[in-house]
Amino acid sequence: MIAAIGLGGNLGDPPATMARALHLVDAWPGIRVRTVSRLYRTPPWGKTDQHWFHNACALVETGLDPHRLLEACLEIEHRLDRVRLDRWGPRTIDLDVLLHGDFSSDHADLIVPHPRMTERAFVMLPLAEIAPDAVVNLHSIADWADLVDSNGIETLSADGDWWLPGG
Repeated sequence: MIAAIGLGGNLGDPPATMARALHLVDAWPGIRVRTVSRLYRTPPWGKTDQHWFHNACALVETGLDPHRLLEACLEIEHRLDRVRLDRWGPRTIDLDVLLHGDFSSDHADLIVPHPRMTERAFVMLPLAEIAPDAVVNLHSIADWADLVDSNGIETLSADGDWWLPGG
């Protein structure tokens, strides 16, 4: 099964923390990183009185069901010192399960496709690089990416190898 994970952070050294998160995801039993988007610098969303974020998306191949994938992401966040204080507030790392094959759920503990992702350029731009033809709410990710406001977003890497040694 192919799943999409969104990554972000704005405390400490976000690119280094995101790279570490990707290595931990790739080492997790039943998960392999297949493709990673370029790295972006993005203005804060929701709670705007904080440092800018770094964001990327990754496609992973997994044998884990969506709930187990979320548990893995939450454990990796914990290992990387994620503290949840304010909704949309500052964080060392955020790992979101955006898509999991054709799975769909609006259960309280797991909503997939991720809610509001189609409104967020910091998700749609990197996701459109690696999964442009994936469909959410009857529209392709590429189409959603064309609709979001991407003002202020900066591309920081030439490709998706930024998280690899020497990348």
